[in-house]
Amino acid sequence: MSSIYNKEDNEIIISRINNLSPESKAKWGKMTVGQMLSHCQAPIDFAFGKTPMKVNFLLRLLGKMVKGKMLKSKEFKKNSPTAPAFIRTGNYDFEQTKDELIQKISVFSELGLKAIKTTTHPFFGEMTYDEWSQLHTMHLDHHLRQFGV
Repeated sequence: MSSIYNKEDNEIIISRINNLSPESKAKWGKMTVGQMLSHCQAPIDFAFGKTPMKVNFLLRLLGKMVKGKMLKSKEFKKNSPTAPAFIRTGNYDFEQTKDELIQKISVFSELGLKAIKTTTHPFFGEMTYDEWSQLHTMHLDHHLRQFGV
């Protein structure tokens, strides 16, 4: 699997993002392309320590039970559940939101493991740097496939 910390892998993700347009339509789900670009920034902001989140004890237990299975899969399923804090319903400037996402993705290859400021996921619990890479890569791929790029 590709690594979010690898510059070449990052460039592939960024190239796919650059293939989006304001007219891009989702193949599934309800988000607009602008909402998706903003949504994809939310878990990155969390990993960078910019968005604190809390999850109740029962959800954390459930997360620990499904973490291994989810990380062994090759991709997220369509219409997978989303943390309420990551849901986007507003209108977003396409170019600005796209540029912000690209900038945040670039931080992973610039800083490497130092980009991650928390190793505890609010649902999955303690995660390694490789697991964070896989989770971010899978999440970005999921939404880029959702919009056909």
